[in-house]
Amino acid sequence: MLAAIRSAAVLGIEAYDITVEVDAALGLPQWFIVGLPAGAVKESRERVGAALVNAGFKLPPRRITINLAPADVRKEGTGFDLPIAVGILIATGQLPPDAARSRLFAGEVGLDGTVRGIRGALPIAIRAASNPGTTLVLPPSNVAEARLLPRLPLCAPATLAELSSWLRRESLPSPGEAPCAVQSADFMDFADVVGQESAKRAMEVAAAGGHNVLMIGPPGAGKTMLARRLPGILPALSEAEALEATAIHSVAGALANGHALITAAPFRAPHHSVSSAGLIGGGNPPHPGEVSLAHNGVLFLDELLEFPRHVIESLRQPMEDGRVVISRAACSVTFPARFTLVGAMNPCPCGNATEPARVCVCSVADVTKYRSRMSGPLADRIDMHVHVGAVSLRALSSRTDAEGSCSIRARVERARASQRRRYGLMPGVACNAHVAGRWLNTHGRIERGARELLASAAERLALTARGYHRVIKVARTVADLDDSETVDVPHAAEALRYRPVVPTPAPRLFAVHQ
Repeated sequence: MLAAIRSAAVLGIEAYDITVEVDAALGLPQWFIVGLPAGAVKESRERVGAALVNAGFKLPPRRITINLAPADVRKEGTGFDLPIAVGILIATGQLPPDAARSRLFAGEVGLDGTVRGIRGALPIAIRAASNPGTTLVLPPSNVAEARLLPRLPLCAPATLAELSSWLRRESLPSPGEAPCAVQSADFMDFADVVGQESAKRAMEVAAAGGHNVLMIGPPGAGKTMLARRLPGILPALSEAEALEATAIHSVAGALANGHALITAAPFRAPHHSVSSAGLIGGGNPPHPGEVSLAHNGVLFLDELLEFPRHVIESLRQPMEDGRVVISRAACSVTFPARFTLVGAMNPCPCGNATEPARVCVCSVADVTKYRSRMSGPLADRIDMHVHVGAVSLRALSSRTDAEGSCSIRARVERARASQRRRYGLMPGVACNAHVAGRWLNTHGRIERGARELLASAAERLALTARGYHRVIKVARTVADLDDSETVDVPHAAEALRYRPVVPTPAPRLFAVHQ
């Protein structure tokens, strides 16, 4: 007998239909799985066979052929275990022929017949919801993700035996109602940061406009403290942004156990030993990297210049396009990667080049070699360069009350609301950092004096066209924080303050004794 079971596979962060065809014919008792199965799919033969026997089903001596259609696309993962098991039960007459009608199955099975969770359940649920009248049968541990689509009929059997009894009765009960678990984070408060008022202002501007930031300062100045508090002043994700971020984490298997929807901006801080595939994404099949896991959130690269140069240079395309395209011989996969980059670095190898009270022991050659690890094109893509100086011990011991994240976040949300109104008809643009610089230069309501200041500063600082447009974007954000419809001279002046890089220290002169 032949059985055809609907299932789905994930490529990138989108799912596509798979038909699991099972034929149980007379012949030598053996299994064949065709349709370009990967190693984990081939091993389902042993998993499903043991699970069916241990769950109390019979495996008659038949020649079982399992085809995963379309047969010209490579199949990965363990999510085909459940449809294969159902297909074998129908093909061997242990379930009625129409048991799988209008149903989509996905899940891994254990040797004892239990149904276990899989990666990418949310994209599969989105695919199932695109076909009205389809009931999605999936593991209980993935129900929280699938519930994000409220109108999708669900069934979550705990074991194969339970699923078989439901299919025989032609009644698939929906899972019990449970509150939607939300994966959020408890962010640190800016009130803990003593001093660094100019750096805190820079982080506020970055949060309001989605701008990339590079913090340069000596060790212990508070760069990491500032970066880790940035997500706490970012607005909550919209429904579409939350679903997209959740889908990426679902594919990567990075969702917290028992949680589903991601409502807070993600924060990713990979170690500087991360590989290019780990940062950008890759593998076979391609999996999302840190830049995609930080989509709609913050990617923090501490000790930026300790990363291999080819790794940080690979950030140039996602910073510009907001997405990552990973091409392989068999396929090309696109992952979203619209993140706010926050980098932290020392001004020199010893870290004391910019501090008058400290002694720098680095030569000019050492400083030049150290800073050359980041290319000019990458530095030009970073909107804001911020100097973070050391805080005196006297200031650290003071008990002055610093402004907290709540009040800063209120200003950021007002600025973001202005930007949503401004770019409401522009798809893919949520803040000033995403809009084309040329459009903002034409429609950004820049006052004449501000234009003259920007033009003269561009000539004196030798700004590139990209750098000039990024200054305009930052100035527009500063104006939004001031609730100003026009970009005035003070807004442009503050934006220009964030553009220069910390200068290289002058060479030391040594006396030569003869």
